[in-house]
Amino acid sequence: MNQDNKYALRKIKYQGADMINICDLDLVDKVINKGDFAINISKEYFHDEEINEEEAASLLKSSSMLNLVGNDIVTLALKLKLAKENSVKVIEGVPFLMVFSFVGNY
Repeated sequence: MNQDNKYALRKIKYQGADMINICDLDLVDKVINKGDFAINISKEYFHDEEINEEEAASLLKSSSMLNLVGNDIVTLALKLKLAKENSVKVIEGVPFLMVFSFVGNY
């Protein structure tokens, strides 16, 4: 593992579009429990490759569908003004953020 890499990345197709899933590397394979449900931040869903902050910022700015988990990646998205603080959902101390950017003529 490259010491500079701090994020896990997985790109998937969702309804014909590319969705970027990024989480803080230290959260991979963690289970977050809240009441009667659990969220598994699984390696299968989030971890195809590891990326650094520069690569993450580039992906965040160029992608239209983002699924982000973790303090570092969510803070980066907020710093890049891709979402507002009130869009972040915190569960058991872990921030979650989904971003959908719509471009084109409607």
